[in-house]
Amino acid sequence: MDFQPFIDRYEKELFDEVIPFWEEHCVDKEFGGYFTFLDRDGSVYDTEKYMWMQWRIVYMFATFYSSVRREERWLDIARQGYDFLTAHGKSEDGTYYFALNRAGEATMAPSNIFSECFAAMGAAALFKATGEEKYRIEANSAMKKYIARMDNPKGRWEKVMPAKPRRLSHGHFMMLANLGVVMKDALGTDEYDRDCERAIDAVLSKFWNEEYQVLFENVNPDGTFDLDSCEGRFINPGHGLESMWFVMNYAEKHNDPEMIAKAAKIVRAQLEFGTDRTFGGIYYFMDVLHKPHLELQWDMKLWWPHNEAILATLFAYRLTRDSYFLDKFLEMDKWAWEHFKDPEYPEWFAYLNRRGEPTHLLKVGKWKTMFHLPRCLFVALQQMRKM
Repeated sequence: MDFQPFIDRYEKELFDEVIPFWEEHCVDKEFGGYFTFLDRDGSVYDTEKYMWMQWRIVYMFATFYSSVRREERWLDIARQGYDFLTAHGKSEDGTYYFALNRAGEATMAPSNIFSECFAAMGAAALFKATGEEKYRIEANSAMKKYIARMDNPKGRWEKVMPAKPRRLSHGHFMMLANLGVVMKDALGTDEYDRDCERAIDAVLSKFWNEEYQVLFENVNPDGTFDLDSCEGRFINPGHGLESMWFVMNYAEKHNDPEMIAKAAKIVRAQLEFGTDRTFGGIYYFMDVLHKPHLELQWDMKLWWPHNEAILATLFAYRLTRDSYFLDKFLEMDKWAWEHFKDPEYPEWFAYLNRRGEPTHLLKVGKWKTMFHLPRCLFVALQQMRKM
């Protein structure tokens, strides 16, 4: 397999299309931070600033600066975002609000621990890029708050009543698994090794179901599965694929072939369960028993599950050399580039219907920011170059 044509295409997309789009359109030069509601052509259509979207941009620009071409403007963009978010984004107890207005005033309470998750990642990436102590301190602070909040993620902002069953969320554990690797790489610390190991063990032992061959999104605290509720039967194929390349990345660093094999097995299972056999691509949400899904957009095709499918198949193929994963990479690459890439403007479409036709022409919104696509292009390049 000659990956050079893919490397050329991915490199051109990242450095000539995607990064320049964000450089040109996302920076709020008046107030600081970033615009994360951008229309097809990059024009701003809303100025709300969601914390986890903002911190992801800090992370990506700092990562590109320290890992690729060291363009000073990338570091400047990351720094100004950090300054805005640390100056305006913290509540009285030190947790990060979920959203701010353009000027930096809080608009949504600190009810989501992913604000801390991506604050830790962004600050850690800035420490790796600069070596400046303030970034290390902030990364550790946010990381500790994320871990502390996992047992009660919403805290006093929780709106559900005691009668609602408590669940463990796959998303919280998969992100901790990735955070542990990021923090170790950026800060050079082993402080979070046990937390990382615990998270990976939970993903592989609690959320993976051998009988149904799927990775569940919600399980009971004792690790049992609830097949009598929509929440309990919920499957997110893209999350499972993302989670498994996190696991393979960790397992390779720790020379654990058994863990690599299990993660690759789960990648195959997620693809077999989540692929649309009629129109191609990956379903957004699914029900393990194929009962009706509460979310009406369940059969849509979103950009990020396909980005994660590309990465999961590349990791699995490189580490196992199983041709199944090469075939699936080629399939996912072809479908994603044919359907999500905008032929007229940079950046990819986010939302397609089941047939693969755009339902929204926006490039950036409440859920899409400078993260999944540029990270996919960047990490895919690393994987392909290794082969």
